[in-house]
Amino acid sequence: MTVKAYAVLLRGINVGGKRKLPMGELRTLLSGLGFDDVRTHLQSGNAVFTSAAADEDALAARVSEAIERHFGFDVDVLVRDGAYLKAVADACPFPAASLEGKQLHVTYFSEPVDASRLDKIDPAAFLPEEFRLGDRALYLYAPDGLGRSKLGEVLSRPALFEGVIATSRNWNTVAKLVELTREPPRG
Repeated sequence: MTVKAYAVLLRGINVGGKRKLPMGELRTLLSGLGFDDVRTHLQSGNAVFTSAAADEDALAARVSEAIERHFGFDVDVLVRDGAYLKAVADACPFPAASLEGKQLHVTYFSEPVDASRLDKIDPAAFLPEEFRLGDRALYLYAPDGLGRSKLGEVLSRPALFEGVIATSRNWNTVAKLVELTREPPRG
C-alpha cells in the first residue's frame, strides 16, 4: 500500500469575516475522515495529510462534503499530491528564487484550462505583469503584489474560468506546500 502526501486547497474561506473555518476544526475534521499526519498552514485554507487513497477528485469530494456537513456551507476544494505540487513549482516560467513571494502567484485549477479562454487578454497591456499557463495551473508575475495587480484583477473574473474550480496561492505558500507534501518516510 503506497501512502502519499496531499495538500487540500480550500477556496474563499476566512476572508473578510465570512465562511469562517477554524484550522483546528479542519484538522479534526480531516483526521476524522481517516487521514493521517494532518497539518494546516496559515488561516487561508491550506492543509496537508497522508493517505493510501489515490483519487484526488474523490478525496476532494469527501473533504467538501464533510465541510458542508460540519460547517454548514459549501467550499470549493482541490486536493493535489506532493509530486504534482513539486512539478508545478519546478515548471515555474518566472525566476522564483529572485522574486519576493508576494510577486509570484499560482492559480490551481480543477482541470486543464484551454488557452483560448485567455485570448481576449492583451498581455502587452499589462506589462511588466505577466502570466503563463501550466499543468492545471496559471502562473502570475505581479511585481507590485496581487493587491495592486491589474492583470490579477482581470484573471480573477469568475466568467473567465467558468465551470472550473480555481484557487490562488502566493509563492511562499506554494513553496511551503511543496515542503509539507514531500514523500512521507517509508517505514
